[in-house]
Amino acid sequence: MITWWIILIVFVVLVIWFVGSAVRQVEQYQRGVVFRFGRVLPEIRGPGLRFIVPIADKMVKVTMQTVVLGVPAQGAITRDNVTVTVDAVVYFRVIDPVKALVNVRDYPNAVSQVSQTSLRAVIGRADLDTLLSDREQINEQLKSVIDGPTEGPWGLRIERVEVKDIALPETMKRSMSRQAEAERERRARVIAADGEFQASQKLSQAAAAMAATPGALQLRLLQTVVDVASEKNSTLVMPFPVELLRFFDRAR
Repeated sequence: MITWWIILIVFVVLVIWFVGSAVRQVEQYQRGVVFRFGRVLPEIRGPGLRFIVPIADKMVKVTMQTVVLGVPAQGAITRDNVTVTVDAVVYFRVIDPVKALVNVRDYPNAVSQVSQTSLRAVIGRADLDTLLSDREQINEQLKSVIDGPTEGPWGLRIERVEVKDIALPETMKRSMSRQAEAERERRARVIAADGEFQASQKLSQAAAAMAATPGALQLRLLQTVVDVASEKNSTLVMPFPVELLRFFDRAR
């Protein structure tokens, strides 16, 4: 009787082990790649409960989510011989689980290494002004350079690459500060000179209009008197017309 109980218990344990070994749960964001005696089966297992053959099959789950990978700061020399330190962030995801498992080992580390070398290469081909002012162009170049060796053979897609920070030497920062200050001063002088030029044109036009209309000069004189009187001064200075002096000079 005890022997039958032992056989039943062993049978139940074997059934539980068999079911546990044959059933795999694949999450919504995962895909299952099954290896049968070391060979990849062509069917990719989707989300849900999936059955495999115990002992013969082995399932490896691959996440299909977008992975955010930070690229460590890289020192590089730009095309105009300026030493900078640049770091970036790479967004990628798996599009072919079989290639990601079979063709490359530890694909996140592989993407990190490719990103570091590509970052130094792209920075070396750009000058400092482009690097500081046109980040979108640098990001697109980085994306195309990194996406080349990863999408086809590794089954990865680079969705986005962004340069996070650009660290400049202190001497270069001071030089750029002096350049910006000189540029602002130049603009201020140009604006002031342009204002003087426009004012001189308007004064010339006003003088020509007053010369054509003698009464306009008298009206302007009266306007000046009104403006001086509005200042609440105790002393009012009346300008003496030059034409009156010329009249007396001709009378002699």
